Amino acid sequence: MLAERVVEWTEKWKQQGLQQGLQQGLQEGLEKGLQQGIAQGEITLLRRQLTRRFGPLPEWVEQRIQQAPPEQLETWAERLLDAESLPAVFET
Repeated sequence: MLAERVVEWTEKWKQQGLQQGLQQGLQEGLEKGLQQGIAQGEITLLRRQLTRRFGPLPEWVEQRIQQAPPEQLETWAERLLDAESLPAVFET
């Protein structure tokens, strides 16, 4: 009888552990997907604003935008408001 209880408890704990692991993995996946979606939205918006202000974007701009961290995208978006030229947006 005790042995049966131990087997039952072990199965219950395994199931609980599996459920917790799945929930944690799902949550981490959702957070990562959300961050990627926000970053892509920032890239899209910056690209549209730059194109509207300065016309078609050269390849070097596209490359810099795609490789930039979110903080840099925000800096460029702010510079866009006052910059007189496309290179001025990306000056360091």
